[in-house]
This record gives sequence, structure tokens and C-alpha cells, in this order.
Amino acid sequence: MKNLSRSIFFILGLAGLATWAQAQVSVQQAWVRASVPQQQATGAFMLITSAKDSRLVGATSSLTPSVEVHEMAMQDNVMRMRQVPAVELPAGKTVALQPGGYHVMLMGLKQPVVAGDTVPLTLSFANHDGTSETVQVRAEVRPLNSSANTSAKPAEHKH
Repeated sequence: MKNLSRSIFFILGLAGLATWAQAQVSVQQAWVRASVPQQQATGAFMLITSAKDSRLVGATSSLTPSVEVHEMAMQDNVMRMRQVPAVELPAGKTVALQPGGYHVMLMGLKQPVVAGDTVPLTLSFANHDGTSETVQVRAEVRPLNSSANTSAKPAEHKH
């Protein structure tokens, strides 16, 4: 009986390590900017940290038909926004998706996004070792004048 108990604890411990090993990406402080009537798009912002070199390669949401990863940058003395194929996530470093920089665009809004609501997001990551990961996030909707420093709801990992 003693050996059976040890075996069960050993197996449960391995299962816990396997789950921990797979969860490479952490998302904190996820939020979405509220919108006004007839507004077709809004942005989602967050802090992303990956244990291994990785890339944010996409996102989806049940709120909108189109979600893209974008970057705001100065070009010819004009601030321009453009879609990017990925955002690099160096191992162990936190990358901020924030107003005026990298962010996730939610496009095709059918109704306003209201402060206090939450928006479901599924973020897709490609790790440099060839594996992929998705992270489920519930981003809190903040008022139109919100800044980048906000609190977060925990992210759930799915593999």
C-alpha cells in the first residue's frame, strides 16, 4: 500500500510538472478601451511575458469578426498604425502592448464596448522550439481615457 501511495504521488507530481512546463506565456493587466456608438474598432492592451523565446502571432474574440495584431509607429513625421505578422517575446522579458505601440485591434464592432464589461480574447503564440500555445484572457473594459497601468484578471492557459 505504501508503494502504491508513493507511485500515485509521483504520477501526480509528474502531471503537475508537465502542466507547468507547457505554460510558457503569462498575460497580465489585460484591458480593452471602451468605445462609442458607431465606432467600428477598439484596442486591447496587456503585458506579456514568455519563459522561452516566443512570438504573439494572432488573436481571436467572440466579440468581433476580425482581430489583428497592430503597431503604432512614427513614419515620415506621422503616427501610423499597421498590422504586423508577430510581436517578438524574448525569453524572460515583459513586452507591453500599450496605447501608442503594439496592441491588439478588435475590428467590426456591432455595438459599443462598455466600461465594466469584459472581453474574451484568445491569444496565439508560436514558440521558437516549434511548439504553439494559446492563452484565454478576459480583458476588463476601461473608460475611453484609460492609461496603460491597470489591474488584470488572470489568464487561463490552453494547449
